[in-house]
Amino acid sequence: MNIDSSAAVPLWLLYEDEIETWRAATSAFARQWLAEQNFKAEKHRVVLVPDSAGALAAAVAGLGKRQGELSLWHAAGLAERLPPRRFRLAQQFSASEATQLSLGFAYGAYRFDRYRPAKTDRAALLDAPANADMGFVALAAESLKMARDWINTPTADFGPAELGAAALKLAQRHQGDFREWVGEALLAANLPAIHAVGRASASAPRLLEIRWSPARGETYPRVTLIGKGVCFDSGGLDIKTSSGMALMKKDMGGAAVALALAHMLMASRIRAQLRVLIPAVENSISGNAYRPGDVLATHKGLTVEVGNTDAEGRLILCDALALADTEQPDLMIDFATLTGAARVALGPELPALFGNDEAVVADLARIAAAECDNLWPMPLWSGYDEELGSKVADLNNVAASPFAGAIFAALFLKRFVTATPRWLHVDLYAWNPKERPGRSIGAEAHALRGVYRYLMQRYGAQ
Repeated sequence: MNIDSSAAVPLWLLYEDEIETWRAATSAFARQWLAEQNFKAEKHRVVLVPDSAGALAAAVAGLGKRQGELSLWHAAGLAERLPPRRFRLAQQFSASEATQLSLGFAYGAYRFDRYRPAKTDRAALLDAPANADMGFVALAAESLKMARDWINTPTADFGPAELGAAALKLAQRHQGDFREWVGEALLAANLPAIHAVGRASASAPRLLEIRWSPARGETYPRVTLIGKGVCFDSGGLDIKTSSGMALMKKDMGGAAVALALAHMLMASRIRAQLRVLIPAVENSISGNAYRPGDVLATHKGLTVEVGNTDAEGRLILCDALALADTEQPDLMIDFATLTGAARVALGPELPALFGNDEAVVADLARIAAAECDNLWPMPLWSGYDEELGSKVADLNNVAASPFAGAIFAALFLKRFVTATPRWLHVDLYAWNPKERPGRSIGAEAHALRGVYRYLMQRYGAQ
């Protein structure tokens, strides 16, 4: 059977335990072809099946061993393994699986081509399954690309000023209100910790703010998102090694996720008053850099002894958290590439989740897992709180103990959240460190989809 090159090619997705049944039901030619290819439905393997004239009749992709529902990661590698044609799913899948597969196809087609053109401007396309939520797929794919592009861009082209410009553009797109405090204005607004961390850079430190509501004049619950925007982290005077600095363009990954999440929420018109706060700095070294041993003032009035200038993320976040806390939002969430300790404990793919309300933490973890965007609950263990003690200030920004670094950092942040009933802290990596099908080495927008699903379920849409 000849197939018009413009027609969608059927794409079969098979588990290892389905391959024999499928072979028995297909044509003798396809059965022989797959036998010659020794295809056993291995995960990520793709075989193209020709017709008798040599044209492409179908494609068959392996899903490997059956393990729960299909996720976007089952399909992410297909866009780069299939020829640049239109394909359609040849089987019926549940609505959630069809949505995940469609998003995986879009995710795998991502290329960061700002500095080097893509090898081809054509990629395989998947026709929308009838039962897939393609509105969500389009919004999630756009938002994931937005965050990944920001994280992948080097600091020379995406420092604090450029991050501010991106936030302004996003606010304008959704008719939100935008404000920023830059340089000395931070001191006037009583945001001294943000200023101290970023003052050594040629690009002035700043706090970015977006405010948005689905309908002006109406009352909605307040939701505040905060993202760590350290556009580059040299470590400050406690300078990192060259290898430690190599990926520090990604230290604004929390800001990228917070802004991309805000885009999804505003586009979906969540029934909440949304506030986004991004402390944006570059942790640099110069004659006016803050030092180990300095005691910094903070927005909350607590004094902080600097035990290490490379623990700068919590210093800029503490001012943003304290400022947000004065409004007592219904829910506050911060995103930060905060500690190597979280990566040691959970690896690069599993963000650590902390919170002051165990029920909220459990609900978010459950919903994020269903979205294949897992978060792992960690304890805010009060028994470690004394580890942040200082003899000259209210607290130190690091603990002397080499253990439990992610918990210490979360406990530090918790000191600045005293009025907000529900606060969540996501310690993420924002990077994929190894090459996998559809997941190239580079930026990852961890927690974006899971938190979006949670917030939309909690507050609904207008």
